[in-house]
Amino acid sequence: MLGRFVRIPTTCISSVAFILLMYIGGYAQKIYYSQPERDDSRNTAFEIIGKVGQHILVYKDNNGDEAISIYDNEMNPVNRVPLRFRYNLLNVDFINYPNQFILIYQYQYRRYVYCYGMIMDENASIIGQPVLIDSTDVGFGNLKHKLYSVTYSDDKHRILVYKINQNKELTNIFYTFLLNDQLQLLNNSRVSLPMENRKDYLTGFSLDNEGNFVFVKVGKANNKDLAADAWMVTKPAYEDTFYTAAIPLNHRYIDEFKLKLDNDHHLSYAVSFFYDTRRNDVAGLCYVRYRYLDDSVDIVRFIPFDNNLKAAARNGAPREDAFDDYFLRQLILRSDGGFLITAESFYSSSGYNPWNRWDYLYGPYTLYPYYDFYYTPFSPWFYSPFYRSMGYSRFHYNDIAVLSYDGTGKLEWSNFVRKDQYDDQTDDFLSYQLLNTGLALHFLYNEPYRRSYILRDVTITPDGKLNMQPTMRGLDRGYVFMPRYGKQISANETVIPCIYRNFVCFAKIQF
Repeated sequence: MLGRFVRIPTTCISSVAFILLMYIGGYAQKIYYSQPERDDSRNTAFEIIGKVGQHILVYKDNNGDEAISIYDNEMNPVNRVPLRFRYNLLNVDFINYPNQFILIYQYQYRRYVYCYGMIMDENASIIGQPVLIDSTDVGFGNLKHKLYSVTYSDDKHRILVYKINQNKELTNIFYTFLLNDQLQLLNNSRVSLPMENRKDYLTGFSLDNEGNFVFVKVGKANNKDLAADAWMVTKPAYEDTFYTAAIPLNHRYIDEFKLKLDNDHHLSYAVSFFYDTRRNDVAGLCYVRYRYLDDSVDIVRFIPFDNNLKAAARNGAPREDAFDDYFLRQLILRSDGGFLITAESFYSSSGYNPWNRWDYLYGPYTLYPYYDFYYTPFSPWFYSPFYRSMGYSRFHYNDIAVLSYDGTGKLEWSNFVRKDQYDDQTDDFLSYQLLNTGLALHFLYNEPYRRSYILRDVTITPDGKLNMQPTMRGLDRGYVFMPRYGKQISANETVIPCIYRNFVCFAKIQF
């Protein structure tokens, strides 16, 4: 029986296509492990680039010794190609295609930061010459973080490199560079965006297939307040201006927005948890639809969580604070105008400095502007929102809520992936990876087992039915998976990093 098809492509874990078909039984998978390489210790920084041609590519950095490891389809090593940069990198970004990939890198030399891009093939050989995208005079201080950010469209034909400066009048100055998939410059702009308060921040940076730049501006009076104002913002691809449309919150309050673009209809969808008062429990979901070519917010709905859902969130009796530990993870659009969200329960505990929703949103560790939350462990430039030095700490990642809504904002079904994960001093082995095989959503996560972990696979079908799959075949007790750092590389394959005898290696799971 055919169901509804979604339009979100499988190029990103958080926006994989959820093809709504009747789930057909049958479960088979294979696991292929890479062997540990001598230079790849537990402290190796890495980024899974993806499948390019017949190879699987992984970028690695061992204290400034950068290389790309090339594997075949069974994770056997093919080659390790050194990347010989003259200066220390501040950041790298990758965009992979069927037969090539783009590497965008930035580094500081004396008083300038340079941003370059280059195209490489499946053997990590450079095609053509590196392209200078921009440079910035930063003085003689040494930067510790990236200056330029990168986003790209769903079809990967449009790439935006941008940097943001803020002046004394609280105006953000954007410098944007719109490129095509051959790194040819299509447009560059200098655009100003006023900010009402120093605690205002920007989130949800997205690019459509035509190069239109869309994001959300959120207004906060101070760190200890909920956000009371929000605006949708658009910069058209070939215009040097921002258009802003206020989101009417009607005296309600919100936190972090998740944003997705509908390229076919030039719509932007944003969701956030909302609160009825300034210091209260999560009351429900705020759903926004924005026609970005018309700069018009045409739908804003506040969808409260009823007692049945609150009871399910706590796996017991309903409580007003049932969703206070949950954080939005994914927003997935459907072609009928409906949408699906996932949210995960998370908090940390310690003897003197716990980490929870109120710390995250209203304390000194609130969301600061312009940080992109990349799930890449160990790397000096990929920031994790859940890490901070707290002495002794225990991290808790618990149940995952999966909620499906129709186009009017009515809850169609809900379900919960039940898990109870915790670890001391590190959360590298916790949380989950979302995977789509075309027939169901797979939630891959570690379950504690005999002082280690065993990888579990729970699927949810198009009608919301949950299935606990049998224990995976081919699990090797010597490999400990880090699921949330994995990357889906095809419709039925994912690559997940592992730790094996204190070395980083990688496992490909084929469904």
